[in-house]
Amino acid sequence: MTKLSVNINKIATLRNARGGNLPDVVKAAIDCEKFGAQGITVHPRPDERHIRYRDVYELKPVLTTEFNIEGNPESKFMDLVLAIKPAQVTLVPDAVDAITSNAGWDTIKYKNHLIDIISELHKYNIRTSIFVDADPAMAEAAAYTGTDRIELYTESYATNYRRGREEAIAPYVSAARAAREAGLGINAGHDLNLDNLRYFASQIEGLLEVSIGHALIADALYYGLEKTIQLYLKELEV
Repeated sequence: MTKLSVNINKIATLRNARGGNLPDVVKAAIDCEKFGAQGITVHPRPDERHIRYRDVYELKPVLTTEFNIEGNPESKFMDLVLAIKPAQVTLVPDAVDAITSNAGWDTIKYKNHLIDIISELHKYNIRTSIFVDADPAMAEAAAYTGTDRIELYTESYATNYRRGREEAIAPYVSAARAAREAGLGINAGHDLNLDNLRYFASQIEGLLEVSIGHALIADALYYGLEKTIQLYLKELEV
């Protein structure tokens, strides 16, 4: 069964809006695990507008599931992940001013850069995943960087799902096939939700993990956090 890693950035965004420590990001992460999440994801950005670097240090000793840290592998980020040594680092080519992740890596153009970064992470036994668009060429080329997995950037799928799910999923099926044939594991994330998650998981063979934050936290406003996590886990039973 595909694992659910809950991205808690939006909980930090809510806390930061008022200052103080309400909601408590660390407690929320522990509760997510208690409610069934099989991993916790954070994506610290240089301006710390949601998850703060201090949060990452506070989360590491209390988490019991897989800790996944996403981000652009600039020097400050690399210092953080090499100090924390999470189970997984997901490399995302975010611009500093990006509101949210909006593109995958060009794994051909940045091959050598990614090789250097991944080699450093592997020295510390950190599993690596590269954020890529649904392009078989990018998925195949990712294998030459030494990465363990790719993470399929699913915004396009989510945007086009209601217009025609078969057409929306097709490029992801192709990219996933290319990744599997290249010996890579497959993760996915971005705009997956209760409407589109089950179909995605049923169509992507070998899907190991999804990282979901914004939609899950939004749903929790109505259903409550525990029930929401259970609803997402149910959608992954395919």
